[in-house]
Amino acid sequence: MTRINLLPWREAERRRRQREFAIAGGLTFGMFLLFGLGLYFQIEMMIASQDARNRFLGDAIAILDVRLREIEKLEETKANLLARMHVIQELQAIRPEVVHLFDEVVEAMPEGVFLTRMVQTGTNVVVEGRAQSNARVSALMRAIQASPWISDPQLLLIENKNQTGTGLSHFRLGFRQQRRDEIIPDGFSGSRVILPILANSQ
Repeated sequence: MTRINLLPWREAERRRRQREFAIAGGLTFGMFLLFGLGLYFQIEMMIASQDARNRFLGDAIAILDVRLREIEKLEETKANLLARMHVIQELQAIRPEVVHLFDEVVEAMPEGVFLTRMVQTGTNVVVEGRAQSNARVSALMRAIQASPWISDPQLLLIENKNQTGTGLSHFRLGFRQQRRDEIIPDGFSGSRVILPILANSQ
């Protein structure tokens, strides 16, 4: 009986299967590698695209910020102009009252009284000056109280002749200007008027 040795054939078959497995494994690895590379590049492209969008949005936001600052400056300028216009309108409204105030103060001043300073804030007025005697100051206060346009005189300070060393008493008093037909608006901040020297009325 003839005996056939199958060992070489089995060894060859084993090596063939190993080669096929290696080839299949290599192909599978290559496919996964290609897939991974494709996925990597796709993700990189998505990141680059998103970065470009972010840069575009950042530039647009920066432009909007600049425009908003410009608008804020314009609004501030507008508010300042409106405030100045309001002050001018107030000053124009009270101009007749200021002139009338000067007339009334001159009318109320007795002889022997000299004003050196007058400050008006709204309807409140403070005057400073010199007087030949305290009685002259009292006469001025009575004249203010009797006037229909100025009232409520209040003596704030008086220094007699000996204290001043000038032969004249120094005084400061305040009074209120009466509103005339409500020309002076409510809440007006007030004009400040300073007189260097106002001669006494004769």
